Amino acid sequence: MVARALADAEPEPYWLAQAGAPPAADPLDGIDAADLAVVGAGYSGLWTALLAKERDPGRDVVVIEAGTAGWAASGRNGGFCAASLTHGFDNGLSRFPDEMDTLERLGRANLDGIEQTVQRYGIECDFARTGELSVATAEWQVRDLAAYHAEATGRGLDVTLLDRDQVRAEVDSPTYLGGAWDRTGCAMVDPARLVWGLRRACLQLGVRIYENSPVERISSTRSGLSLHTWRGRLDAAKVALATGAHGNLLRRLHHYVVPIYDYVLMTEPLTAAQLASVGWQRRQGVGDAGNQFHYYRLTADNRILWGGYDAIYYRGGRISPERDQREATFAVLAEHFAQTFPQLDGVRFTHKWGGVIDTCSRFSGFFGTAHSGRLAYAVGYTGLGVGATRFGANVMLDLLTGERTELTRLKMVRRKPVPFPPEPVRSGVIELTRWSIARADAHEGRRNVWLRTLDKVGLGFDS
Repeated sequence: MVARALADAEPEPYWLAQAGAPPAADPLDGIDAADLAVVGAGYSGLWTALLAKERDPGRDVVVIEAGTAGWAASGRNGGFCAASLTHGFDNGLSRFPDEMDTLERLGRANLDGIEQTVQRYGIECDFARTGELSVATAEWQVRDLAAYHAEATGRGLDVTLLDRDQVRAEVDSPTYLGGAWDRTGCAMVDPARLVWGLRRACLQLGVRIYENSPVERISSTRSGLSLHTWRGRLDAAKVALATGAHGNLLRRLHHYVVPIYDYVLMTEPLTAAQLASVGWQRRQGVGDAGNQFHYYRLTADNRILWGGYDAIYYRGGRISPERDQREATFAVLAEHFAQTFPQLDGVRFTHKWGGVIDTCSRFSGFFGTAHSGRLAYAVGYTGLGVGATRFGANVMLDLLTGERTELTRLKMVRRKPVPFPPEPVRSGVIELTRWSIARADAHEGRRNVWLRTLDKVGLGFDS
């Protein structure tokens, strides 16, 4: 059954294979200059360029991209645009308890800002603020969701606790035992069309873009920094580094970021009868409450995107295109899909793909400067960058001013995560942690000595 469901799946990201991708901009050829150079044309870079022009329309801003806009994580994700800046409420509460109310306020304002930008620039990306369901598929997850609900509602968040019948009235799966619905803290988007829309908005404001121009190194000059490519050089007074897991231009980041491969399947469009068998009338994003979790959502044409669970770190952290496909993981995902929605027996998958996520030990973005404050960076979003990168863009712009702001005063901004150990210890730590997390899921969420030790020192890894 799994083999039949996967037999016709195209090995490419569904979103990026859609019609409507803009033609690539010319590569950098020769010498150019700018007030602000942004390295990377994913969400992080495009938000930085757009916000920089909105703050100061006279600023000369140039974006330089190794490939084409959105070709990496920004065009391959599930399209969950979350308000959370901390990779979920529980993760944020465990790491930044004194700032949690502020971070939640800033996160909700950030999501509001994304929605307003989509409307202001007419970005057609199927933006829908449906919220997100967290579903329990084991009794220990029911207890965890009840604790989350109590903490979240105590802080004024719009979260509804659902019992078995209530959650199955929203999305019907025999595996569900309960759920929690964050009604306003997440929107669904078409990730590639969001990238393309942000790119167009940047160009409308006068941002210049170079694509297919990998930056090979950065050097200091008297007046700023120089970005060197194989065909040219871009000089800038300030630089925002927005390269995610693909960054190798700042050596210090190698200690904090590891590339984790995440994999996704996309079904064919459901018929009206198939969709009715699942319900899902309010089209929320869904994620199960395990440590190794699945995330899934409906597309505009009623396909189901189904991803997550089997996050993979390859020894040495090397990124290569052939790792975008992993048949063993696709088979696991297809099997889990069939268990979750047995009423959809016979539905086929049309696309299968993977890509890297920039993960750090605290699972949420971190920030800093280099080159005497002339370069700022934001990295480590761990899969929730669709929304949080706009916040990170504002952080980078504030850092580049050298002034203290509400954002730059945050502990979340001022503090770095615990670094990962070097190889080969790094691979051993990650694999032991993944094994321990799988055991926790199988043993009512109980964390073993290894996981409790990592929790204590602030270093860990989850799916």
